[in-house]
Amino acid sequence: MHQFIVSQRRASRNSRPAVLETKGEETGTAGRGLRRVITGLDTPTVASATACRIVRQLVLEMTALASERPLWRRDSRRSTCHVRQISMYVCHVVLQLSLSDIGAAFGRDRTTVGHACNVVEDRRDDAAFDAFVSAIERVVLSVFGPAGIGSHG
Repeated sequence: MHQFIVSQRRASRNSRPAVLETKGEETGTAGRGLRRVITGLDTPTVASATACRIVRQLVLEMTALASERPLWRRDSRRSTCHVRQISMYVCHVVLQLSLSDIGAAFGRDRTTVGHACNVVEDRRDDAAFDAFVSAIERVVLSVFGPAGIGSHG
């Protein structure tokens, strides 16, 4: 499975280039492994807007799987809002994206993202909702890879 890594960090000037050691045929090194320096070794990155879209789609799919009834017309606006709030929360907590980046990706202000994070955090007191959000966090973590992602942390 492919893993997406969201990274806003740049290599510092003092960082040493990565060294790749290969054990190859003897090429004048008397049996020692060859060392070659790889410059510009970058991990694959995904823009924060793309990562937020992927997270939103995952939350939408998991919400549809978990719901016991079809979404009624009068509930569609509320459910869309809940999906967006959970997506914003997961992007901030799991992917460690800044509130400004998440707001830009969702077309909202950073204060709206902060409010969404507070709403979801308050709703996590309910055991069923907490289990649902934890499952979403695990899925997002498995898609985007382990820690070290994001712009703050």
